[in-house]
Amino acid sequence: MFATVFLEFLGKPIWIWLIFIGVVLTLLVLDLGVLNRRDHVIGVGESLKLSAFYIAVAMLFGGWVWYSMGSEAGLQYYTGFFVEKSLSLDNVFVISLIFSYFAVPRELQHRVLFWGILGVIVLRGLMIAAGAALVSEFHWVLYLFGAFLVLTGIKMLFAKDEETNLGENVALRFLKRHIRVTDRFHGHHFIVKEPSGPGGAMRWAATPLLLALIMVELADLVFAVDSVPAIFAITTDPYLVYTSNIFAILGLRALYFALAAMVHRFRYLKYALALVLVFIGGKIFYTQFFGKPDPLIALGVTFALIGGGVLVSLWKTSRETKTAAAE
Repeated sequence: MFATVFLEFLGKPIWIWLIFIGVVLTLLVLDLGVLNRRDHVIGVGESLKLSAFYIAVAMLFGGWVWYSMGSEAGLQYYTGFFVEKSLSLDNVFVISLIFSYFAVPRELQHRVLFWGILGVIVLRGLMIAAGAALVSEFHWVLYLFGAFLVLTGIKMLFAKDEETNLGENVALRFLKRHIRVTDRFHGHHFIVKEPSGPGGAMRWAATPLLLALIMVELADLVFAVDSVPAIFAITTDPYLVYTSNIFAILGLRALYFALAAMVHRFRYLKYALALVLVFIGGKIFYTQFFGKPDPLIALGVTFALIGGGVLVSLWKTSRETKTAAAE
């Protein structure tokens, strides 16, 4: 039994995976079982404090990666974390749109996000395991990832902002046609029993809260199509890929309630994210022709682009607000 923990899984000893799983489970139990045992509205202040805690844990975990696996692994973890954190910001807008469409009460939104993260942990794990298997067996897949990231980044740079109509979403229309859904919320329950008609038998039915949860999961699946290739462009180590992914998403869920209130202030961040995708995708081809760049350079460029995008967004939206007020 003791020797089992020294066996390897995806290139790393099982005990290293168990450390990560233990940290994540502790955070989830602390989140729902202690800090948010009762449904309540999470304000901006609480959201920022909780997010700062998650970021601190992610940074400390990165320090442990640096100490136990070396400086290169540590830099790759931090680069992956910042990239995934930044790419996930687009998710905030979509989640906000979903909550608005279903009119999810603010005190129930955290519950949807909490259960959503459990699905994300599983879905991202499956996608990363599949990606790791492909890269290990067919190294040229990395070049497909790189080309995909460059093209996606260029598309983001020139894409026009379009208003999203969630009611026309194909997946949502399919769910409404094939699942019995109640016309109102039933507390924090995702499914309830209700009469099938006047005097009819009691049958299970989904509440709008379940539809919101499913749509949040599907949204994350769509965003994973960009983020998973991005992290594999930074490192092909499944452990670093998965841990940086999950820690970034855990923290984003905590930060959602603060970001949702000011998501309009980050309107120009998408251009910085587009440049990050182009840079990361291009790094794969640079490595092929000129050799592997210093991981510190990759981290520095990524951080500079994201930080610059945040500052420019805050500056430009502030000017636009002042101009509108003056008129």
